[in-house]
Amino acid sequence: MATASGQKRTFVDRYPDEAGIVKANFLVAFVALGIGAFFGLVQALHRTDILRIIDSADYYTMLTGHGVLLAIVFTIFFLCGFFHWATARSLKQPAVSTLYSWAWFGLMTTGTVLATIAILGGFVPNLGISADVLFTFYAPLQAHPIFYIGLAMFIVGTWLAGADWFLSYREWRRDNKGERIPLQTFMVLTTMIMWYVSTIGIAVSVVFFLIPWSLGLIPSVNPLLTRTLFWYFGHPIVYFWLMPAYMMWYTILPKLSGGRLFSDPLARVVFLLFLLLSTPVGIHHQYLDPGIAEGFKFIAMTNTMFLLLPSLLTAFTAVASMEHGARQRGGEGYLRWLGALPWRDPAFTGMALAGILFAAGGFSGMINAGMNINYLIHNTLWVPGHFHLTVGTAVALTMMAGSYWLVPQLTGTKLYSRPIGLLQVIMWFIGMVFMSNAMHRAGLAGIPRRTAEPQYQNFDFVTPIGSIFELRVQIALGGTLLFLSVVLFLFNMLLTSLGEESDRPVDEYLPEPLSGPEGSPRVLDNLGLWTGIAVVLVILAYTLPVASIIQNGGGLFGGGLPVPVTISAGLDFVTTMVTGTVSSLLEVVA
Repeated sequence: MATASGQKRTFVDRYPDEAGIVKANFLVAFVALGIGAFFGLVQALHRTDILRIIDSADYYTMLTGHGVLLAIVFTIFFLCGFFHWATARSLKQPAVSTLYSWAWFGLMTTGTVLATIAILGGFVPNLGISADVLFTFYAPLQAHPIFYIGLAMFIVGTWLAGADWFLSYREWRRDNKGERIPLQTFMVLTTMIMWYVSTIGIAVSVVFFLIPWSLGLIPSVNPLLTRTLFWYFGHPIVYFWLMPAYMMWYTILPKLSGGRLFSDPLARVVFLLFLLLSTPVGIHHQYLDPGIAEGFKFIAMTNTMFLLLPSLLTAFTAVASMEHGARQRGGEGYLRWLGALPWRDPAFTGMALAGILFAAGGFSGMINAGMNINYLIHNTLWVPGHFHLTVGTAVALTMMAGSYWLVPQLTGTKLYSRPIGLLQVIMWFIGMVFMSNAMHRAGLAGIPRRTAEPQYQNFDFVTPIGSIFELRVQIALGGTLLFLSVVLFLFNMLLTSLGEESDRPVDEYLPEPLSGPEGSPRVLDNLGLWTGIAVVLVILAYTLPVASIIQNGGGLFGGGLPVPVTISAGLDFVTTMVTGTVSSLLEVVA
């Protein structure tokens, strides 16, 4: 059985153990996608008052389930499967230990089951188990201990998964001294370094504060501190979702277009920029928190704007690669080449449509990041509108589209239906246009988010164009189309996995870039150097704000009320702490 690249067998034949692990990760991801999408449909209909089949009290259980199952479980399990595939494929070798790979998958799955039980327990009040803490899960909202314990196991599982890929890289490096890191492996490793740096914050919050607090071992926590530790992790997780999508746009989309990646060095620079810039900016989610000085918020806003650069570089590279592919297929003219692209291929079309909506999400993201104009849309429906464009489309639609190309490689079967796949990705695009457009406009009208009762009796929201009723209908229609799209996707994936072995297996070969890594400095591959710089930037960005929060919030475990503070107050606190520590050390030495 020969493939187009001349290789004799496809991925599942050459790496059956790795294919099994990837399929297991995808299975958990797709189950979470189905449940989370159903919760989203119920929410959309309830919130818009179109159809109410649950009590409003249960809305928050569904909101938590929707956020956790889609934003964390679906995305990260898919990511782990995709990274496992990419590492084996690009290094051309299996993982160091299959047993170890199954161990991190088992730990992640066990943690997910525990957290899900805690969330679903909210539907049965007599159980005394609930986790209606929403996707953000910081204090003062409190969940049952098994929710936090499950989250801790899940995060540790991702750490072990990252170690698996680093071990594979070390094994490869022994036999390939002096070689440049293969691009997909480079992307996997830089993404995981960012993950290690950013999850330190949430690990500290969960292990040292939230678990003891939920168990009753400590009476209180410092809410602003747990909130800040969450957003320390909560913004870079956006890039933990996005970087696999970027990886598909950089390495798979050019092949699907019929061409080659425009620039390998540019892709490496983009991933390093995300490693350096994504973590020190989390405070831009806290512009309205009174316990953080305005100066710190301004610094976070300035740093956030630098993140536009790697996204703009990605947009340029993706479009340039697609244009090259289109011209290889006979496309001509300034724009007529667009017609030569393979629009009947759901994998290509899904990724392309995801990129279009991501551009719109980038513009609304600039509004979120701007310190003054953020005040206009903070805690309104604008924010989930932006979130659904970025994570809900750029990430989720790219992952679903990528599955149409990846899953046949893992099963050795043929995609069950390309027309259904094409209908599915287009339906997702249309549904998201309706829903996110209405959410953004509703946010401008001041309609709040995170509430089951948006009607606010005796208060009229006003929109400059259209009506509130029209916005609600758009949200309900969009949510319905998105749910139907997920049903079509899962149906297609199920029948693909159950299909007979194909005599024309999908070829995972990826063409060489137009500009290869030899054109870039080798310092780009020095991952130790970039990790050190990333850590230093985090220390510079967070030392003073966290010191101020501890000082003004009543210490590590709370007891005080957060009050407006200044940068000088945090500096004084750090100076006092350092001086006291040095004095104590000198006394011990003496």
